[in-house]
Amino acid sequence: MVKLTEYTSFADAQAHANSAALWELFDGDKDYLNIANECMTRHADGSGRTAVRIAHADGSDEILAFDELAAKSAQFAHWLVEKGIKPGDRIAFMLEPSLPFYTSLFGAMMMGAISVPLFTLFGLDGLRLRVDDCQPSLLVTNDEKFDIASRVDGLNTVVANDSLLEEISGYPTTFAAKTKATDLAVFQYTSGTTRELPAAVKHTHKSLVTLMFAALYGTGIRPKDQFFCPSSPAWGHGLWHGTLAPLAMGVTTGTFAGRFDAERLMQALQDYKITNMSAAATHYRMMRNSGAADKFNFSIEKLSFTGEPCDTATLEFIDKTFHVPACSMYGTTEIGVVLVNFPGADDYQVKPGSLGKPIPGLKLEVQRADGTPTEPEEVGELMLWKRDHWETTKDLAKVDAQGYLYHCGRADDVIISAGWTMSAVEIENTMLKHDDVQEVAIIGVPDEARGQVVKGFVVTGRAASDEFVKELQTFTRERLAQHEFPRHIEFVSELPKTPAGKVHRKILRDREAAKAVAAGN
Repeated sequence: MVKLTEYTSFADAQAHANSAALWELFDGDKDYLNIANECMTRHADGSGRTAVRIAHADGSDEILAFDELAAKSAQFAHWLVEKGIKPGDRIAFMLEPSLPFYTSLFGAMMMGAISVPLFTLFGLDGLRLRVDDCQPSLLVTNDEKFDIASRVDGLNTVVANDSLLEEISGYPTTFAAKTKATDLAVFQYTSGTTRELPAAVKHTHKSLVTLMFAALYGTGIRPKDQFFCPSSPAWGHGLWHGTLAPLAMGVTTGTFAGRFDAERLMQALQDYKITNMSAAATHYRMMRNSGAADKFNFSIEKLSFTGEPCDTATLEFIDKTFHVPACSMYGTTEIGVVLVNFPGADDYQVKPGSLGKPIPGLKLEVQRADGTPTEPEEVGELMLWKRDHWETTKDLAKVDAQGYLYHCGRADDVIISAGWTMSAVEIENTMLKHDDVQEVAIIGVPDEARGQVVKGFVVTGRAASDEFVKELQTFTRERLAQHEFPRHIEFVSELPKTPAGKVHRKILRDREAAKAVAAGN
């Protein structure tokens, strides 16, 4: 039987992609499947083949083999069992990509616990919210974040350093995974939420199978690729598309650790001879803005991006620099990837600005408020047919005569900045904890580098000053995440309100849009 990984064309995707064909890519079946086994153990053949390349911000490279990661993950799984961790317990980890990160991620899933990746830039409030929600039996972190973690009441924390690796080294290097395909494997937090207390999206082990449609047709991964994804594996794109999908295929993947630097990324792309990269649109913008792309030689054959639309100047930079089209893919942590551009398919035309077409087998439709489908080029709400009914994606879109879909904005108050999804409500609630903030409204405003940035309108009895602005920004960053704060703050005497007394953010957005037009932007 020909496997889906052997097909590359758009026509073949339409003809052969189905659920049964996906299951042929795995060792497990619909009854028993384990993500750690599929991504690690079955590829550990003693050859020393590279699983992950990590480009550290300090210029160093960390190369990890399937053999080493499978052995360490098994040792960690045995260690967890001896510590009293049971299947279904949550193991959280707040680590940069590293040997301890992958050991924790796969070791927990290997023994049936649930892995909960957390962003390394979370402050105390951001960490506490998620810990209160998922109730982990253990948090694995580093020395730098241990102080913050120790301030969360009742949180059992261990530092993932050389001592921990030495401690687990005495355990067996194999572990018999026995999870059912329907057992929970990962709690994945979105990069933003409309609730002060965020709920995790809960993924089972068999979610890995469904993911492969996005891997095959959204990022275009095939067995011979040298893959790279600079997105943090604490978020959906970096974890599922940058880590689990390629490793499940036995494909060497790469990632970035530490403070992002565009030149360091391009150095890694050159040194690792990367042929396929999937990144956030902002990564491409930052490479363009660095002005350093001409210093490097690339081997890129396929590119994809997600998180937000890519501006025209950046798309032109990609064409000039890499000589391949940038393929958008669209989805959310909740629904997965649903629109793709089939990277590597010679018989598929990539239309700049388009989200692409549905993954084979999925049904999407742009609808009016009354539920009827829109005409070509008419803006409506993008809906997904799921479990015998239409579900909203909370995004506005339009479709052209050829069936390509285009993003037309958010249908709610979520802000996407540099690929991060942030909630206006969550940022407002955090800023309102400041003693001098009486009222606050948060919106997204256009930004050339990040697509959007957060702007806050603050009502206060305190005198406005640059020092006060910085104080509010620091206050917010320390409680949510380093990227989650208002880059612009305007002090106002009052906020526009709806008749029900709610803040009317649309009025603020319209005012900012009018200012941009008047300024010629």
